[in-house]
Amino acid sequence: MGLFLSEFYRQVTFNLQKGRAYRLVQATTAIYVRGLTKYHGNRLALHGLDLDLGWGEVLSVFGPNGSGKTTLVRLLSGLSRATSGSIRIAGLNPENNGVAVRQLLGVLSHQTFLYDDLTVLENLKFHARMFGINHLDTRIEEVSHILDITAYLNARVRTLSHGMQKRVSLTRLLIHHPRLLILDEPEAGLDEEAISLVGVLLEAHRSQGGAAIVTTHNVERGISYGNRIIILSKGRISYDTDAGVVDPNTFRETYRRQTGVQPLPPQLS
Repeated sequence: MGLFLSEFYRQVTFNLQKGRAYRLVQATTAIYVRGLTKYHGNRLALHGLDLDLGWGEVLSVFGPNGSGKTTLVRLLSGLSRATSGSIRIAGLNPENNGVAVRQLLGVLSHQTFLYDDLTVLENLKFHARMFGINHLDTRIEEVSHILDITAYLNARVRTLSHGMQKRVSLTRLLIHHPRLLILDEPEAGLDEEAISLVGVLLEAHRSQGGAAIVTTHNVERGISYGNRIIILSKGRISYDTDAGVVDPNTFRETYRRQTGVQPLPPQLS
């Protein structure tokens, strides 16, 4: 790990230890899902899915387009409602405990959900106030330094590149010390340095007892991100294993057998 990434890891770990997110949560699992089914009109997106994710686990989710990855992310994030089945986040039912669950979650999706006409700083302050962050100026300074966006705090979001907007979104999700990260293809639109920061962030988060779900098409990065890997195919989990036993070369053949689709080569994923 280079000097910059080592310092980044140190700062992330220090800030995670300070956060409310690492107070004891009584539930032994971060995510508990049973019989999760979702229809989009007449199309079945998820079919009776069962999933458990413990604290200290990072789960990499693979699957071709249409396999149910984004649907799963939206359901876990509270952006969509299941047709049937149950979801528990840290033992809480999101339908009855929406505010408490949102405090636990840090979500990164394909859309940045930033306000284009506000500055980066205004976006971050708005988010911090929504979550009741104390000493918000200090917290914003901390996380902005971690993701190296300090020079852009006074820029209006609409003037930034997509990659920089994605960095701002990553910064925003750290502000309230989330205990469970849900990242939908986080590498999309990011440069190599920022992608490396995602990996370091996930490792620091996991080492401090947090949990994360990451969807990706990139075999090498997905294996490096997670300590557990699943493949979704046609709305079901068709493969579930420890990342430590997975070789990228043989995993490509496993992916093809499980999904009927060849995974994208690294330069295209």
